[in-house]
Amino acid sequence: MILAGVDFTSSPSKRKPVVVATGELRSEQLYLTGFKTFISLTQFAEWLQAEPAWLAACDLPFSLPRGFVEWHGWPCSYPELIQHLQQLSRDQLRAACKAYCDAHPPGQKFAHRQTDRPAGSSPSMKWINPPVAIMLHAGVPLLLGANASLPGMMNGDPQRIALEAYPGMVARSITNASYKNDQKQKQNEARLQARRQILLAVQRGETRWGLPVDCNDFADEIIQDGSGDCLDALLCLLLAGWAWQRKEQNWGLPAFDTLEGWIVGCDL
Repeated sequence: MILAGVDFTSSPSKRKPVVVATGELRSEQLYLTGFKTFISLTQFAEWLQAEPAWLAACDLPFSLPRGFVEWHGWPCSYPELIQHLQQLSRDQLRAACKAYCDAHPPGQKFAHRQTDRPAGSSPSMKWINPPVAIMLHAGVPLLLGANASLPGMMNGDPQRIALEAYPGMVARSITNASYKNDQKQKQNEARLQARRQILLAVQRGETRWGLPVDCNDFADEIIQDGSGDCLDALLCLLLAGWAWQRKEQNWGLPAFDTLEGWIVGCDL
């Protein structure tokens, strides 16, 4: 069983690929075995389909807020909702998100899932800054195309488990300092030091998830990556390892709204 942390993007390229950190759990320590990069969604889908057994913690929302779904009159069972979303283009999904915002007053423009606030994540209906709704639209069909099981939401291959993850939740449990930027001119010394601080805590197991990570020879690569993609993939891998330790307890997931989904490792 491969453990994987997936730093996902809805429009991968050579400049901004999908980055996957792979690892394995031995005793009570997680070992980073390497990074894989995919410059297209097709490449990433092929990898998911080729690997026979994996647990992937993925940095993308798996669903939308119930309030948003009900407001639009969309299906309120998860499989039917995803089937409906696959019939929409990205532009149509953007328009649906904007329509909800336009119809609601300031302070209520965005609907939130139950998991969003405790995790500190953006509402999954946001279509810009960051475009997480578009990431959902692009990424979930790839997981389902690989017949992945989404615990509590969709049954598939029991050897391919996909969990929603949010690396920012882990990073902010260590420091509130900014640690990444896609613009090279903003990849400064302060952000490098923040990545160093986060990585050191992860290596020592000094996070609330309590799982130390051996980065082997990849520590410098992670620190020097100013985009933070490698670090984000590693933080997702940490959550995958934490979930694997709790595979007999529903991967550490609490009781949750199975239409909305839940971010693994997030406390109620």
